[in-house]
Amino acid sequence: MKRSLYRSLLLSALGTSLLAGLASCNKDRDFGPDSSYSAEDNSDAEGADAATYEYVDANAPEDVNRGTSAPYAPATDLAAIGSGCATRTYDAATRTLTITFDPNGCTGRDGRVRRGQIVAVFNGQHRQAGSSVVISLVGYSVNGNAHTGTRTITYLGNGTYTLDVQAASVVTAQGTFTWASQRTYTQTAGQATRTILDDEYSVTGLASGTNRKGVSFTATIQQPLKKVFQRGCARLFVAGTVEITTSKEKTLLLNYDPTGTEACDNLVSVTVNGRTRTIRIR
Repeated sequence: MKRSLYRSLLLSALGTSLLAGLASCNKDRDFGPDSSYSAEDNSDAEGADAATYEYVDANAPEDVNRGTSAPYAPATDLAAIGSGCATRTYDAATRTLTITFDPNGCTGRDGRVRRGQIVAVFNGQHRQAGSSVVISLVGYSVNGNAHTGTRTITYLGNGTYTLDVQAASVVTAQGTFTWASQRTYTQTAGQATRTILDDEYSVTGLASGTNRKGVSFTATIQQPLKKVFQRGCARLFVAGTVEITTSKEKTLLLNYDPTGTEACDNLVSVTVNGRTRTIRIR
């Protein structure tokens, strides 16, 4: 289905924007390393959650009661997320989907190399209101960094679902960062067509964690993020604000629509200590 494609972009766009924006401002003392590390680690967290769920959504069984059930997504979607180097198995008796990545490394469409397994247990038919799926990681790593944590997806109906992430962590050479998050995703346009190019989404919620240097942070969506999937907009939000606050008393506000036009550009304004600058996201 078309829906499996948007998630990685939807979530990773937030993280990538935070990191790129702070990297551009890092020479200013208002944008010090505490905030930079927090934004970078939040970026990795967003990307990790997005990619993990994307693999599950694309490979989920159309019918959870049939062991021979085909994947939920069509072959074009599966090819798009780069699952050709991952093995899919499904056990209808336990409603368990296991995605095993090549032990030599499986490179996804985000350019990251994965090893290990993603395991998902379904409660109810995939995507039906009231159903849910619990995702865990077994010996799982991305670019050589070990990942842990549990993700629970709950479908609310009418194109809305929640994502609850608990006890997540990534072990890097510079240290370990941890996080938890609660997000709500609502599709606002494009439900009636198969193409993804007319889809729009609204995202709300918050995340909190401790960066690899031991500094805690929170990232809260202040105004719902708007995602438009037409050409030219695929990797960016066109509106919405996110506030990042660290335990070092540093607060940043990112505005994805500094011009007020919801343009499909890569301009974002960053406000710290009452000072605002507009930057171009890489």
